[in-house]
Amino acid sequence: MINQDTIAAQATAPGRGGVGIIRVSGSLAKSVAEKVVGKIPKVRYADYVPFKSLAGEQLDQGIAIYFAGPNSFTGEDVLELQGHGGPVVLDMLLKEISKIEGVRLAKPGEFSERAFMNDKLDLTQAEAIADLINATSEQAAKSALQSLQGEFSKHIETLVEKVIHLRMYVEAAIDFPDEEIDFLSDGKVSGDLDAIITQLNTVTNQAKQGSIMREGMRVVIAGRPNAGKSSLLNALAGREAAIVTEIAGTTRDVLREHIHIDGMPLHIIDTAGLRESPDRVEQIGIERAWDEINQADRVLFMLDGTDTIDTDPHKIWPEFMAKLPEGMGVTVIRNKA
Repeated sequence: MINQDTIAAQATAPGRGGVGIIRVSGSLAKSVAEKVVGKIPKVRYADYVPFKSLAGEQLDQGIAIYFAGPNSFTGEDVLELQGHGGPVVLDMLLKEISKIEGVRLAKPGEFSERAFMNDKLDLTQAEAIADLINATSEQAAKSALQSLQGEFSKHIETLVEKVIHLRMYVEAAIDFPDEEIDFLSDGKVSGDLDAIITQLNTVTNQAKQGSIMREGMRVVIAGRPNAGKSSLLNALAGREAAIVTEIAGTTRDVLREHIHIDGMPLHIIDTAGLRESPDRVEQIGIERAWDEINQADRVLFMLDGTDTIDTDPHKIWPEFMAKLPEGMGVTVIRNKA
């Protein structure tokens, strides 16, 4: 365990609430308990006690729980004070605790940092805590919880073990070339390597999917002018977010709307119609449209259904498809059909 300052912070969200929790972590947690609640609570037992100032004045009353390190979230001695959730009461209590020599207010994320430094969490799990707190959908919360429980880390550890084992196998073949067994001709190395690559691709795709769940998928609506891109944005947003007219080139700048569909966060981005234009303002809008397309997770290719009955984007507009980033997903939407 790493020796460092004892830290204290409010563990519950700011504002008024029925319950407010203050957490203390570090070697002075026992000292804080003696000064604030008058004793060191029995380990992992909830003790209903008064919370007092250093001068002996009662500030609140509630439950004190003591966790002895390393069997705590941070791996250090931890004291939790669960009192009433009034901001004034919690602030007074924190001020008294921070007056104790060797105790200071924690920096944002410092409790998780200490858990990481003391090998109570790996980096993926530490990041998953923030992802779980900031989750904007049920799927994102479930994904973060799986990472917090170590699912992603287990996949990585399995991959590392397989790579180490394969390396040992190859090194044995190199170090003992005179042995009767030909380690490299039985296909084991190539087979194991293919399996590792397949599993690595699976983990990579899972990581990308998790990123989309957390941050939302960037979906860009693109196409020629007056194809109905802004009308689609308004329909998805459920409001008149974009101006819609019969005049081609009405949209000249990037418009963004954040929505959820079946729990999936989506950043819907409407862009200027793509064409050659002598208008400098429209040219800038088209340049911005391509910037958004190049950063998209998926492109909605808006098509005027009166122009063609074809649905293959490579046949409809091969020049547009040729400029897209490799592997970009495209969904063709026929409008005015």
